[in-house]
Amino acid sequence: MNVKERATGTLEFRNMNGEGCVLETFFPWDKTVRNWIDQGLSPQFSPEYIYPWAEDNETERNYLSRGMTEGVAAYERELGFDDLRRVSFQIPFFRFCKEGEVKDFSEWEKVKILVRQEMEKYCKEENFERIFGIYREGHERGDYSIRMRASGFFWTPRDLMGIEDHLFAFYDEPELMHDMNEFVLEMYLKYLVPLVKILQPEVFLFPEDLSGKNGPMLSPECFDEFVGDYYRRLFPVLRENGVKNIFVDTDGDFRLLIPNFIKAGVDGFLPMDVNAGMDIVAVRKDFPELKFIGGFNKLALLEKRKDIDKEFERIMPVIRQGGYIPGLDHQAAPNTPLENYRYYIEKLKEAMKEAGADLEANLP
Repeated sequence: MNVKERATGTLEFRNMNGEGCVLETFFPWDKTVRNWIDQGLSPQFSPEYIYPWAEDNETERNYLSRGMTEGVAAYERELGFDDLRRVSFQIPFFRFCKEGEVKDFSEWEKVKILVRQEMEKYCKEENFERIFGIYREGHERGDYSIRMRASGFFWTPRDLMGIEDHLFAFYDEPELMHDMNEFVLEMYLKYLVPLVKILQPEVFLFPEDLSGKNGPMLSPECFDEFVGDYYRRLFPVLRENGVKNIFVDTDGDFRLLIPNFIKAGVDGFLPMDVNAGMDIVAVRKDFPELKFIGGFNKLALLEKRKDIDKEFERIMPVIRQGGYIPGLDHQAAPNTPLENYRYYIEKLKEAMKEAGADLEANLP
């Protein structure tokens, strides 16, 4: 079974017969990597190597990003993970404004016109092919899995308006919020379709970060109107063009919104923040169809091996149920010992031999 098949099967609730995929939730923090180099990680994997932000082409840097692709993949292979390539599509709003700067329709209209012109100029099929087409052959061969990302319909207006103004805008500027997301949807329908025709990712990820430790930042009603409605219009098109799983990335406790996410077409979530109360065992009991990536308490890596073992015991029922790729519930903290992280990976490989083992339909 190749890497692509392992990633697909693990997320599709199959009994993997000892071959569940082994992947990490997020790319590493630069401070963590620097500390790990001091503890024996190869100096090759410096933050400058893992994150080559100064790419050789302006188009790649601002619209079609491979900035977390090759370096992160090499680092993860070195540590023993399966091969995963992370790519992203970015609407280049901040070429024309600063974050939090768009406060009213007049400013928004100026930005919108410039962004549309810029995307028409650069986001052409030949650029998609040149930048991302290099991964087609290896992906089709099954050498690696693809995880693609684009900012979601909560995240994008928040970045444009600023956190506080964005939250007030649900009530004070609803027309502006809708116009922003209509534009984002227009750009995604126009440009993501040719992109996913080149690469059909196993996971398409929409970062949102719409919840905190005390719950979501918006009501279910606001979610349905300002976020979910745009998901319902976009996701079927992505699926028709080969996207296999649609995930949302949010920290915090978002349990209140899970029914709304499901109704809008979301397949799963990451990172499932344990310390905000997101217990995947409890969530899976309530929502058996949900898929997860992450869900392993990163703070256990700061403790002893027995604490890492205990955390694997906690999540093992969900591993055995399938539809779950375990990983840390965010990046490893900078003070995480490299020895503990290597032990975690070793135990993760053992645990994934049990992926989907409790699926009655697949039992011998």
